[in-house]
Amino acid sequence: MSKISGVFSGKTNWQKDAALPHAPGRVMSLGEIHGPQTCDDPDWQGVTITYWGSADLLNGSGPQSGHWVNIHPNGDQDYGVFEGQITTSGGQTTMEGTWKYTGGTGKFASIRGGGTYKGHLPSADQVENTWEGEYEL
Repeated sequence: MSKISGVFSGKTNWQKDAALPHAPGRVMSLGEIHGPQTCDDPDWQGVTITYWGSADLLNGSGPQSGHWVNIHPNGDQDYGVFEGQITTSGGQTTMEGTWKYTGGTGKFASIRGGGTYKGHLPSADQVENTWEGEYEL
């Protein structure tokens, strides 16, 4: 397996939150985030990611999960799933979890592997993550 690591910086395309009236402080959230990736692997140069995530938050903290797709400059894709934890404390929101490939197209049709991510929300509509892992084509 080849090692891979990178940085993602994205903006919220849309987000829908539903406050649960019977549970004060609990919010169900669904959103789409999009942006460029920077990576140490030449196969991931110029890649953009879009991910769709959901979260079950109590006072800003709770589990998150979702799906993502990377679009490579030549049109090939790799995609997968993630799950982790969102934590809000002292006015800062961070996230940490795991991700794994579930498939791809073109050169990435047989990709497998996965890894970890850590990130934060510098603003209400911006996400910054670092990630690392392994893959095999």
